[in-house]
Amino acid sequence: MLEIAVLGLLNESPMHGYELRKRLASLLGAFRAFSYGSLYPTLRRLSEAGWISEEAPIEASAGVAPRARRKRVYRLTADGKEHLAELLAEVGPDAFDNEGFGARLAFFAQTRSDIRLQVLEGRRRRVEEQRDGMKSALARAGERLDRYTRELHEHGLESVDREVRWLTELIEHERSDARRGTEK
Repeated sequence: MLEIAVLGLLNESPMHGYELRKRLASLLGAFRAFSYGSLYPTLRRLSEAGWISEEAPIEASAGVAPRARRKRVYRLTADGKEHLAELLAEVGPDAFDNEGFGARLAFFAQTRSDIRLQVLEGRRRRVEEQRDGMKSALARAGERLDRYTRELHEHGLESVDREVRWLTELIEHERSDARRGTEK
């Protein structure tokens, strides 16, 4: 998930580590708590694989204080672009879970329409299964639950129902765009 996010952001533009950290935090914040301690090892691994390149800090020059800290700039390589496309084209179970889906959704604009549709449909199936399990658990518990616990379960069920409706709308938009021959 972090690999997709880093490569996707660097595909938009080169960035230094601090800027990348900020963008990742805002991008992934809604989907997952982001550990800053995982960013630099990920950058090192992506660099070693040849998917990103690092530009070393520029040496002190006229008008720049010699002790001023300069930032490394990370860029996506041609191999990195290919690898990102491969990652975004994978439609396996991890594309439907909370973390995988959130990262993929953030880069849907860089994903082929047919893949977007598969990911949305897979996510909807996953959420519908979750909803069915919640309904069963609530029915089995019956009146044994106190009022507050029942309300909590019903609130969770409403949230899942809302996500199913949202996913259904996204799927309908994807299908409609595909029929018109657009990829918005």
